[in-house]
Amino acid sequence: MYSRYGSAGGTTDLARRWGLKEPPTDLAKEYLEKGWWGSETLGQLVDRCLLSNPSRTVRIWSQGHPYTGTAGDLHKSARQLAAGLMSEGIGPGDIVAFQLPNWIEAAITFYGLAMLGAVLVPIVHFYGPKEVRFILDQSGAKALITADRFAKRDYLEGLEEFRADLANLERVIVVGDPPAGDVAFDHLLDSGSPLASPTALDSSLPALVAYTSGTTADPKGVVHAHRTLCFEIDQLSTLQNERTRANLTGAPVGHGIGMLSGLLVPLYRGLPLHLTDVWDPKTVLAAMLEADLAAGTGSTYFLTSLLDADEFRPEHLEKMRMVGLGGSPIPTAVAERAERLGISLVRSYGSTEHPSVTGSRHSAPASKRLFTDGKILDEIELRIVDDDGHDVAAGEAGEIFSRGPDRFIGYTDPKLTQEAIDDDGWYHTGDVGRFDPDGYLIVTDRKKDIIIRGGENISAAEVEGLLSQMDGVAEVVVVAAPDARLGEHGCAIFRMREGSPAPDLAEIRRHLEAAGLTRQKWPEEIRAVDEFPRTPSGKVKKVVLRDQLRAG
Repeated sequence: MYSRYGSAGGTTDLARRWGLKEPPTDLAKEYLEKGWWGSETLGQLVDRCLLSNPSRTVRIWSQGHPYTGTAGDLHKSARQLAAGLMSEGIGPGDIVAFQLPNWIEAAITFYGLAMLGAVLVPIVHFYGPKEVRFILDQSGAKALITADRFAKRDYLEGLEEFRADLANLERVIVVGDPPAGDVAFDHLLDSGSPLASPTALDSSLPALVAYTSGTTADPKGVVHAHRTLCFEIDQLSTLQNERTRANLTGAPVGHGIGMLSGLLVPLYRGLPLHLTDVWDPKTVLAAMLEADLAAGTGSTYFLTSLLDADEFRPEHLEKMRMVGLGGSPIPTAVAERAERLGISLVRSYGSTEHPSVTGSRHSAPASKRLFTDGKILDEIELRIVDDDGHDVAAGEAGEIFSRGPDRFIGYTDPKLTQEAIDDDGWYHTGDVGRFDPDGYLIVTDRKKDIIIRGGENISAAEVEGLLSQMDGVAEVVVVAAPDARLGEHGCAIFRMREGSPAPDLAEIRRHLEAAGLTRQKWPEEIRAVDEFPRTPSGKVKKVVLRDQLRAG
């Protein structure tokens, strides 16, 4: 009934195919003995938490797709979807991708797939055909749950461009009007008895694949086990327990930040769930007053967009006295502005691969909250090392190595796993940092070739590969430039062939749009140089370029 990746033993076979890498035996034993890892699966966790307070509010703030209901309603729909998927031949261990905005169907899908025991592959709703095709093909997804359209995006039109090339994709389930041969999402909610109980699985098996950009031209599939995700949910909930008001989440649930802050941590903490599919500051500010909500937590943009809105009033400020920022660099001016307004900012450091490594509490001194990335969390280990892998002296900068119970178990590409995780279980983050005298981490730079724009990773290599195809380009480098609103944006620096002018932004946008690259990855700044700063081996010194941009 199920695919070669699904049913009995399927996820075990999947782990072997992907070449996943568990922590060393002694480390895994410690995590189990200390109770940091348990037997509960992601599906069992969400099932338990939905039922713990079934009357709590679940609301989607949307102009075109609003919803108001309860956790009990959501639980029933999720179990119904799980049963409907089984009737379509999709079962435990099968790989199922979904690309949906922050609608109620996204929450139903996430929880229903988790209860079913499928391996979830969330796709950010604004990803274009190029990214979606790669993710579906590389993950081997058996099914895709998507919308027919959202705003100006026609998801089905994009899918038809490459669907026939996907050997593993057997089912497409559509929120909205499905083409002939595909399945309506609503049909699965009316297809018989709901799933009786969440599927019991070994909690060490893969639960979710989160695709993130990085040093490679294509997205990287980050694999988390049930127990790494369950630990992260508990750890992050503890870190955030000073903030008691429900938060309105605008980050996409297809991204790690939105998934945790919108669907998992508030669920675990017993709070109402509030999501919006479009981050419109005017709408968000009105929602804060209507439903007594906090907002502004996440990447820097979510905070600054509210502070800059004409509708921002003192009564909004009272609901956002405690804000957590992460996911992208935080400009000093933003931190100082928040402090002047009486907003307590805390910063944290992590990644899709290792979600929570350091963080601050609101009780920490302002200088630590605003200008460091916090202290190492209790169950986490961290090292600062030189290029030879040796620990540096106290206060010196080096690459950050981390390990802990929430560290991912590998990539879908075994080669990337071997490069990123060593035999002692350390994740080589590619970020550069140092400790201050009080043990607070300060992330100073990155070895990884990425731009973090509003919390979303952008692969410089991916954009460079496309821009290098433009006429007259001898060499192009894309690096992170500071951005007061988003933390960073991409800056394309061109070295042109003799007699060829550098392209302007309009030309770049037309070129990248034709290539199918999602708009959020397009460079927003251009420079031209006669020559790049280089290492003795001829490699471009991107750290020098980033420093020059930061210096203006």
